[in-house]
Amino acid sequence: MNLRSLIFLLLLTLGGCAHVSLQDRWRHADELAAQAGWQKLSIRTDTFDLTAFIPTFIEQRDLLTVYIEGDGLAWLSRSRPSSDPTPRNPVGLRLAMHHPQGAAAYLARPCQYVNESSPRNCKQTYWTNGRFSEAVIAASDQAIDELKRRFSARKLVLVGYSGGGAVAALVAARRNDVAELVTVAGNLDHQAWTRMHRVQPLDASLNPVDAWQSLAAIPQRHFVGGADSVVTASVTESFASFFPASRRPKIIEIPEFSHDCCWVEGWEEIWGRGRD
Repeated sequence: MNLRSLIFLLLLTLGGCAHVSLQDRWRHADELAAQAGWQKLSIRTDTFDLTAFIPTFIEQRDLLTVYIEGDGLAWLSRSRPSSDPTPRNPVGLRLAMHHPQGAAAYLARPCQYVNESSPRNCKQTYWTNGRFSEAVIAASDQAIDELKRRFSARKLVLVGYSGGGAVAALVAARRNDVAELVTVAGNLDHQAWTRMHRVQPLDASLNPVDAWQSLAAIPQRHFVGGADSVVTASVTESFASFFPASRRPKIIEIPEFSHDCCWVEGWEEIWGRGRD
């Protein structure tokens, strides 16, 4: 990691993240990509231009693992939405670049890392109450089709961080090529989540719990942090409670981890947990 990246992460750690500019957020992702030998890609869908990062030299594999980013900078405060949801700390991107084996790609959420001069349909609803709307899920599904094509893959593993876990689950529910669904601190029941935080419901969003029957046949692992106060284990447990006992997804709790610490640093070891 270079000096600029270390300084950026230090700002996040010291609580200065609210003041990290959009340009710095872009630059940080570009530097992470350069260090990993990855490149940025724009994928045009029916509704949005979605940003992806993929290895510069694509290794074609039957199985592709796609990491989906979290909600990013959706809100500046409980009552003030952000003007741009590009994440300050792109945990999903960092996880993708630490994928331990096989082919991997990263998919940002709508309007993250999108050119300010030509955004398509970048309305605040798509990172606030409609962050898991039909338009968002359909666009993510289309982008994953394109990533799958580029890697000549036949099967997918979908990995979602935080709100990206909801997107991964909702996309998986409408596909027949998902070999596994993995979430990290995933918001898998946004109704339980908004009740817990006493915030306005995401009334323009789909909820993964409503798709449980389509997900029941897909192998799943859901990682939660015991010290996570943003998406607590109770949210994941609420999701799992919709499944019959014989099909209940695996929940793997790591007691000392919070919402964003320390998934990336331990990811290569964590990845193997919970497998039969």
